[in-house]
Amino acid sequence: MNIRSLFNRFFPQPCLLCQAQHGPLCQSCHADLPWQPQNCCPVCAQPTPGGNTCGHCLKETPAFDRTQALFVYGFPVDKLIQRLKYSENITLAPLLGTLLAEHITSKPDIWLPMPLHANRLKERGFNQAVEIARELSRLTGIAMQPSWADRVRDTPPQAGLKRDARRKNMRGAFTCKSDVSGLHIGIVDDVMTTGSTLNALAETLKLAGTTKVSCLVVARA
Repeated sequence: MNIRSLFNRFFPQPCLLCQAQHGPLCQSCHADLPWQPQNCCPVCAQPTPGGNTCGHCLKETPAFDRTQALFVYGFPVDKLIQRLKYSENITLAPLLGTLLAEHITSKPDIWLPMPLHANRLKERGFNQAVEIARELSRLTGIAMQPSWADRVRDTPPQAGLKRDARRKNMRGAFTCKSDVSGLHIGIVDDVMTTGSTLNALAETLKLAGTTKVSCLVVARA
């Protein structure tokens, strides 16, 4: 039993959503989370009839090979992610990492958290993707390598931009600093909207020799 388990045994925390006992999520709140539908495009995780590949991915195949999203980006998951990112409630990261570890359907060779530019990292003080992936790595036994890629362009926020504008915004945003030849890399991030940021990183990894890129995100917008 590790220190965290021992602490929780003797000092159980309340549910983060309803404050009932048996946290960090009680059974009722866990069941009521906005879980992603089972029938989704295997490439981008958008809901599709029968779980078939969506028309967009058939027309313009992304650089990443598959995506698994745990939740729809809706209440209360959206509030949990916002509290983690913008209210510095970093204690939420292990919970999100645990939920991902409990439901992953494919295991890569390495977990690669989505990099933040140095300016954004300095402003926020931490990278939420790294903190989520830290617990995911611990529970799955798959190493996390946050230093294998860098975000070299401090791009404007993606929110509010259309798909094409998001893609242009992310061109040349990443570099790969390690030998990833022949590896299956699992990119970890909090939210996927159009997938432009994930696609830009996947393109960089594929150019560096990665054979397969999977995206694992907490929520799909």
